[in-house]
Amino acid sequence: MEKWFVAMKKADFDQIARKYHISPILARLIRNRDMTGDEEIDLYLNGTIADLHDGMLMKDMDKAVEILSEKIHEGKAIRVIGDYDIDGVNATYVLQEGISKLGGDVDTDIPDRMKDGYGLNRILIDRALEDGVDTIITCDNGIAAAEEIEYGRQQGLTIIVTDHHEVPYIEADGVKEYIMPRADAVVDPHRPDCEYPFKGLCGAAVSYKLVEALYEVMQRDIDDIDYLMENVAIATVGDVMDLTGENRIFVKQGLEMLKRTQNQGLKALMECTKVPSERLSAYHIGFVLGPCINASGRLDTAKRALELLKASSRRDAVMLAEDLKALNDSRKEMTEKGVEQAVRQIEETSLKEDKVLVIYLPDCHESIAGIIAGRIKEKYYRPAFVLTQGAEGVKGSGRSIPAYNMFEEMCRCRALFTKFGGHKLAAGLSLEEDNVDRFRETINKFAELSDEDLLPKVSIDMQLPLSYVTEPLVEELELLEPFGKGNTKPLFAEKDLKVLNPRIIGKNQNVLKFQVQDMNGNQMEAVYFGDVNACLEYIKQKPKLSFTFYPSINEYMGVRTLQITVVNYQ
Repeated sequence: MEKWFVAMKKADFDQIARKYHISPILARLIRNRDMTGDEEIDLYLNGTIADLHDGMLMKDMDKAVEILSEKIHEGKAIRVIGDYDIDGVNATYVLQEGISKLGGDVDTDIPDRMKDGYGLNRILIDRALEDGVDTIITCDNGIAAAEEIEYGRQQGLTIIVTDHHEVPYIEADGVKEYIMPRADAVVDPHRPDCEYPFKGLCGAAVSYKLVEALYEVMQRDIDDIDYLMENVAIATVGDVMDLTGENRIFVKQGLEMLKRTQNQGLKALMECTKVPSERLSAYHIGFVLGPCINASGRLDTAKRALELLKASSRRDAVMLAEDLKALNDSRKEMTEKGVEQAVRQIEETSLKEDKVLVIYLPDCHESIAGIIAGRIKEKYYRPAFVLTQGAEGVKGSGRSIPAYNMFEEMCRCRALFTKFGGHKLAAGLSLEEDNVDRFRETINKFAELSDEDLLPKVSIDMQLPLSYVTEPLVEELELLEPFGKGNTKPLFAEKDLKVLNPRIIGKNQNVLKFQVQDMNGNQMEAVYFGDVNACLEYIKQKPKLSFTFYPSINEYMGVRTLQITVVNYQ
């Protein structure tokens, strides 16, 4: 069962429509995405690169730029230390490209997910010292590495932190005391004392802002590094940042650039994954290209994904792209196997009575635990933790539903963990094997989830009669793109629809095609991509149904047909 509700946000839709030359339907959709006031609506519809804020507004940006321009002039060895995910790899690439183009002596290092774990550690610092590095810049990490940074600076290193994660804090009597690393400069929009107007940037965007500021100070042409916006777009979508404000501009702009990219590696990756470059969308980054870039950090080393971005010859690019695709294919296979095992464990044991699912799969590769947890959360609509056997003890990842603040709940049983961290909807943890059952019991004992909380919520933009579904409307909806977190694809609904001629099609038999007919006799083509057999059975039993859907145009052999893609039915 699901709970459907229509977003009923109020505004003068006709007035907005007139002012911006859009339909009242589009005006309502924009309002549903929390755009209020002329400035916000205008930025949403018409925002361009010119509307991006000046990076110098970030706290310590001036210090970082001053230190770096000096180090570049002096020919000092600079090392960029990133992270092993899509954001970290792109942030590393952005900094290395930017600094080397200014003549800096720069190289990179990325921690190994299994051996080093996340973020800056002593091994990476010692390696930098052995290699004669003078200055370290972190990207997409560093804000939580206060001790490691202290150690590095005692050894004489200059350290600049660029990050986009929350600053860690200790809370006593409701007062937060922030633990700020004592680096030479700390650039992070989440610093409580940073007045930068947009807080939602990813790590690669912060790196880009630094490179831009550096170019200005060194009096070089900023247009020379425009192309790095492609990497910011990939990182923003891949790291699932909200597609609002500056992020929306970065992604919109970056997608346009990616369609004509000069980057050999990205070109090769689009070719080998069969992504249609002329119709490239945020979806392709999130579900096709992104997972390939992430797979290298999960199953191999993220340095391979960085090599792809840096590939200078077509031959190298094609080889690396095929490697990443192969890694991602095996990651997919491992994920499917893990999900099957998890489902079996839930269905065959008392786990299925739990409100919070804690599943122990000792043989599962620890890097895909989070993906499996996400899939289990989707299937059962309950918070889910997937634990695996790590090199030392048990490691795991959790994914949550909106009604359950995972990080806060974990704080209540922190004594069971050797290490943990995270936020409202996702978390990571380590614990001793003996504590696995106790963790399951304790986290469930504390869980205050009602039956209502465990009903999936479907938020509908508006009821839309079939007669309103037209080609101009479908084309107008493109103004709302790119879609993703924080700017979801519009979802419409209609009730009392009769289903005609349902049939399962497609070479994998995974598409349900049918016509829908409303009370006035209007008919339209429809397709459904979920569990097609369950949907077909349901349709056969009911004379009339309600559907949620979004409209699209199906092009087949040069013929354009309007159709709706069904998302939910009841």
